[in-house]
Amino acid sequence: MATNEDLFARARGVIPGGVDSPVRAYGAVGGTPRFITRGEGAYVWDVEGNRYVDLVQSWGALLFGHARREIVEAATAAAGRGTSFGAPTEGEIELAERIVAAVPGVDLVRFVSSGTEATMSAIRLARGVTARPLVIAFDGCYHGHSDALLAQGAGSGLATFGIPGSPGVTDGAARDTVKVAYNDLEAVGAIFAERGEEVACVIVEPVAANMGVVPPADGFLEGLRDLCSRFGALLVFDEVITGFRLAFGGAQAAFGIRPDLTTLGKVMGGGFPCAAFGGRGDLMRHLAPDGPVYQAGTLSGNPVAVAAGIATLDLARDLDPYPGLEATATAMIDGLTDAFAVAALPVTIERAGSMFSVSFTAGPVRDLADVRAADHERFAALFHHLLAHGVLLPPSGYELWTIGTAHGDAEVDQVVTAARTFAG
Repeated sequence: MATNEDLFARARGVIPGGVDSPVRAYGAVGGTPRFITRGEGAYVWDVEGNRYVDLVQSWGALLFGHARREIVEAATAAAGRGTSFGAPTEGEIELAERIVAAVPGVDLVRFVSSGTEATMSAIRLARGVTARPLVIAFDGCYHGHSDALLAQGAGSGLATFGIPGSPGVTDGAARDTVKVAYNDLEAVGAIFAERGEEVACVIVEPVAANMGVVPPADGFLEGLRDLCSRFGALLVFDEVITGFRLAFGGAQAAFGIRPDLTTLGKVMGGGFPCAAFGGRGDLMRHLAPDGPVYQAGTLSGNPVAVAAGIATLDLARDLDPYPGLEATATAMIDGLTDAFAVAALPVTIERAGSMFSVSFTAGPVRDLADVRAADHERFAALFHHLLAHGVLLPPSGYELWTIGTAHGDAEVDQVVTAARTFAG
């Protein structure tokens, strides 16, 4: 039988770093990645047969856990009819209708295959509609790996302009992206005051979920909405993670703030590569073929992914899982808080709905600088301690923990019991 180490060594011979997304390599926590063979409900099994309570849930995509019957059956039936056509299907209309009905800021929607595609396309549309170059984004908010969104931000004061955040990203690609600290509304206001006529859009995770979970400060999102409206810029909510997870209508429904454009992914695809961007009808009609802003994709609206998405959204609409998810998350967080208190460990647990994260710091956590200041060596120790006790965490202190409807009292007890034996 192959081991995790065997497969990692084999993978490194044919895949850069042995993984297809960097965090999976366990670089932040050390050790050997677990190669997963199957999942069921709240659990996954690795190639060595070890079972884990899964708090990754495909980075938040699996609202109903692994291999939910209705979703699997819908995707299987769709695959039996054909896996890709490169032509429109009725399923695309049905999924689009569900999204438009659920998400307040979406009148029209265009499907793509990934969150990166969705945010890249939304930025292009914002620039095309406004005829302005500048994009304001926030340190610690991840909007995919397109060049324009991999600019590097400053630590303090006003934003640094035009510094590439990765080799291969040119100065030109980064020059028109401005990064500021999350929750720093004053800094955003200063940029608008200086260069407001150049700003095409502000793009933000309404709940930051790529530096752990960092909720918006009181008035932050409302302030962004006001600034964009006053200066004629567009407000883009990146709801790739929060969409259909924080609430059925996403964070914009939960907070009562309507963006101009919205990006979606993860939950809406039911675990399949399916994403979307949408918004006000007058803006979306600038897209080809109605308008001049070009965007296309062979696998956009893939019939198998669309079928899984329809099944997922129907479950979310009909079952209303959100109160139950809130209750389970509360129980887990209360248990973890008590466990760390017994060990006298300084810890902050930030939470929004069924998303949360643990930072070994006295807190609070409001932005990327606070997350960086946490004790990441202690987090790595926690990761491996829980792994040894059958709990799989995201392998980085900068990632969110998520649960699904398949998590219940037994899973909460296993996680909390393991945490109680952790001394750091």
